[in-house]
Amino acid sequence: MKYIGMTLGTGLLAAVSLCGNAANENSKPNIIFILCDDMGYGDLGCYGQKYIQTPNIDRMAAEGMLFTQAYAGSPVSAPSRASLMTGQHTGHTHVRGNKEYWKGVPTVKYGINDEFTVVGQEPYDANHIILPEIMKKNGYTTGVFGKWAGGYEGSCSTPDNRGIDEFYGYICQFQAHLYYPNFLNRYSTQEGDTGVVRILLEDNINYPMFGDDYRKRTQYSADLIHRKALEWLDEQDGNQPFYGFFTYTLPHAELVQPNDSILKGYKKKFFRDKTWGGVEGGRYNATEHTHAQFAGMITRLDYYVGEVMEKLKEKGLDKNTIVIFSSDNGPHEEGGADPEFFGRDGKLRGLKRQCYEGGIRIPFIVRWPERISAGSVNDHQLAFYDVMPTFCELMGDKGFPKKYINKKLEGDCFDGLSFAPTLLGNAGKQQKHDFLYWEFHETDQMAVRMGDWKLVVKKGKPHLYDLAKDIHEDNDIATQHPDIVKQMLNVIRQEHRPNDMFPVTLPEYASY
Repeated sequence: MKYIGMTLGTGLLAAVSLCGNAANENSKPNIIFILCDDMGYGDLGCYGQKYIQTPNIDRMAAEGMLFTQAYAGSPVSAPSRASLMTGQHTGHTHVRGNKEYWKGVPTVKYGINDEFTVVGQEPYDANHIILPEIMKKNGYTTGVFGKWAGGYEGSCSTPDNRGIDEFYGYICQFQAHLYYPNFLNRYSTQEGDTGVVRILLEDNINYPMFGDDYRKRTQYSADLIHRKALEWLDEQDGNQPFYGFFTYTLPHAELVQPNDSILKGYKKKFFRDKTWGGVEGGRYNATEHTHAQFAGMITRLDYYVGEVMEKLKEKGLDKNTIVIFSSDNGPHEEGGADPEFFGRDGKLRGLKRQCYEGGIRIPFIVRWPERISAGSVNDHQLAFYDVMPTFCELMGDKGFPKKYINKKLEGDCFDGLSFAPTLLGNAGKQQKHDFLYWEFHETDQMAVRMGDWKLVVKKGKPHLYDLAKDIHEDNDIATQHPDIVKQMLNVIRQEHRPNDMFPVTLPEYASY
């Protein structure tokens, strides 16, 4: 069987070939991590979605392992990605929010559009090693395609400074709010770049970023990024292990895409659809057919995943490549998105920016032919900061974490546990977390999961839930179990380190 392709007006469908150079099965595994943007726990067919077609990702789950209790690092993008990159939870990692660096800077004219001269977010701590740097130390070639969100242009933490060989996409997640932008960023060792550069999108810049004429732009960033990812993948020959981090921006707002067969099909399906008129001064353009647009974006993403899988088969790299699919946080309501209509939270409470289950519990699928049992479903509790130690174990790096701790950086640490035993069917050897931890300053929330107990602290007030009986977190039983609340508050006392850029209200420990 082959992965299912769909006819696209952009002509992306690739021919399928099962021949090619076979990978050395005894070499370190190649790894591709596909991280999408704002996809809820219930947005995929394999997680129960009824309205949206995701045949390729569903098949990936059927051929691999689907996790039912996997968690993002944070309920929003930049800190969630920081948790994955640093191997730290948001009580320890430096980046805990979406601090922007485009505000207040001079602008430059691209075509008829004013653009910021500096874009990006708060950089990762330059003194703490991040995942691509560890991959490089283990002999991997590294490519990142999509959204970076780990530093601003010219900072200490851009792809050229952090172990990346090839990058194409958005340095800045704020820029990534538009799918037809004025420019994308690139860093390429093959192109001889000495740092991150901007690539102007000449067919876009002569039309305004907002208003009706925006639809005349033709260079769709999601397609451009995916093509670059496939080109990079096509260059891999199996002689050197590779790590690809494909951080696709779909299905994040804005709700817009080419009017091709995917979108047209959903317009017919949702013929009584909604229109979103936009917000004055907002970043997202008004849009029609919001349900069709959203569903089409997920199916388009699914198509990209299918092409990645077919490329691996074509290159003979399929069996020795681990492919992971996940999302950076829960579903959003931005740009006219309607998570209630699609049941996107998977019957979980909460959305993006909230530490309830719907904001942080995510789809997480791992496929590795002949090593991971096909069609397996697992309830192991894991979080993004577990990815780093897992990769180290799978590629035979026995020095983690000791050799990667920076003794000159006070309090440097890693918070993750490898879930490689679970992937490889050795559940008896799997270490389990005593707790999982989150904090997020924008909504002033903190959360701790300890077994089936879940504590959510909102503006300093703790709320306790028993997820075994109350998955929707409706019944606050904090007053009935003060001993449990006290234990979980002690976790917060132990794990939270102050961060002036991202402050949260700490609970009153003495009250319990």
